Amino acid sequence: MKRNIFVVALEDQQRQELETLRHSDKFNVHSLLSVKTAVESPNFSFDALLNEARRKLEAFDGSIDAIVAQWDFPTSVMVPILCREYDIPSPSVESVLKCEHKYWSRLEQQKVIPEVVPEFCGVDPFAEDPLSQVTLKYPFWIKPVKAFSSHLGFKIENDEQFHAAIEEIRQGIRQLGDPFNEALNHVELPSEIQRMDGNSCIAEQIVSGVQGAPEGTVYRGEFNVHGIIAQPNSVNKEIPFDRLEYPSNLPERIHREMIDMSHRFLEHIGYDNGCFNAEFMWDEESDKLWLIEFNTRISQSHSEIFIMVDGMSNHEVAVDIAFGERPSLANRQGEAAVAAKCYIPYEHRDGIVRRVPSEEEIAALAERFPGTKVRLDVQPGDRLGDLMHQDSFSYRLGTLYVAGEDHDQIEERYKACLEALQFEIEPTE
Repeated sequence: MKRNIFVVALEDQQRQELETLRHSDKFNVHSLLSVKTAVESPNFSFDALLNEARRKLEAFDGSIDAIVAQWDFPTSVMVPILCREYDIPSPSVESVLKCEHKYWSRLEQQKVIPEVVPEFCGVDPFAEDPLSQVTLKYPFWIKPVKAFSSHLGFKIENDEQFHAAIEEIRQGIRQLGDPFNEALNHVELPSEIQRMDGNSCIAEQIVSGVQGAPEGTVYRGEFNVHGIIAQPNSVNKEIPFDRLEYPSNLPERIHREMIDMSHRFLEHIGYDNGCFNAEFMWDEESDKLWLIEFNTRISQSHSEIFIMVDGMSNHEVAVDIAFGERPSLANRQGEAAVAAKCYIPYEHRDGIVRRVPSEEEIAALAERFPGTKVRLDVQPGDRLGDLMHQDSFSYRLGTLYVAGEDHDQIEERYKACLEALQFEIEPTE
């Protein structure tokens, strides 16, 4: 009898990725909640989503053998709650929230790996004088303790910019902060986090460099990293980061340091029976490593490039753990030596999309550069300002998957693809 796997907000692309797993013929994959409901809803209640997921599971006529998370909040917190209720291996809800709440996570990181933690402080944006709480010198970065990408994140260089940012944060923070508070109610919080709830902010020292991200698992206390992703500096100087490359080409000693820091932190917070990816930044000039954040799941953003290089999706380890089995991932069994997920950026002002690349143009690009895939996020008539989860410095028109023999070839092909993909966007007032 086939086992049943539930993946929250499963898209067609991920359903295809799951078919690359070793024993894909021995399980059925089901979507739990839609992408529109669990990922793209601008306003939602965490507890209402959780109860909707519960109802769908209760109505299922069959065994519930695995529940897998591949998206950020609210999915990342819902899944361990559901797994606990169905006796499926997963991390504790508290250990997950110690990663999800940016300020709480920094406090815990500071206890065990202070050498890689940037300077930070908590800020209540609704206080009478929020600036009086800031202990950092200009410039610094301010953002909510829970946000999508860099939404409501601001680089602050003076008092005027700070006050303007606080006004914008006050207008928008409750959209995610209120449902995050519902999630926080599922654990007993320390007093400091009770004061710094989901509608709070964190101010942080600005760090720079090349990003690296170990992705791995903790299973019954056994820590393992199955891959390291690199996020090189952008080919477009106006945009900080525009692609993910696998495998990483950072120095091996930096790989070892990132892995060691990840192990120490996850052990400290008692994170077990789950997947993770940790984001670091290495400043080559000063040879300084900084920790950005921990994510408590596999990254579906990495799945396609794992397939291209290793021959199977990173969903493999998430499914293994959910089934109560020791996780493992194939190594270098794919068709590419190096693969990259690249964004198609548009760094100008808001506008209406009038033209996107045709299917014929995309097919010609794939023939020119074997392994290339193009996935568009816009279509004619779309307004860029209406797109969800965009960075504060640019819009994303789509995604490119590029294969190559080495990292230099990846960069060359990425640039060539951007030149070949023709969009027409009419600026708005």
